[in-house]
Amino acid sequence: MGNIQRLGSGERLSEAVVANGFVFLSGMVPEVASDNVTVQTADVLCQIDTWLAQAGSDKAHILEATIFLADMDDYAGMNAAWDAWVDTQNTPARACVEAKLAKPEWRVEIKVSALVK
Repeated sequence: MGNIQRLGSGERLSEAVVANGFVFLSGMVPEVASDNVTVQTADVLCQIDTWLAQAGSDKAHILEATIFLADMDDYAGMNAAWDAWVDTQNTPARACVEAKLAKPEWRVEIKVSALVK
């Protein structure tokens, strides 16, 4: 099975999995009580920073990101937070799609994969 490290594990999922030099994060969702997509996105990006650090990585090592928006009308607001956060010297491959999220108050969910530093 190899050397697999699971972080933040529960019965349903792990927040992060580290294997063979890669870090895979679960979809991160807002933990703040706000309906503002920029605020929610900033919160999600902060969580990504935290889990990447625990896994031995950082945003400069993100390979790909998938962003799920409850409404594509939030694209500019999400990008406001993303553009303030992303390492502009090491931008990841990225996709952004509209999707029905698990809770109606969530406006954004982001999933990333990265390399261990």
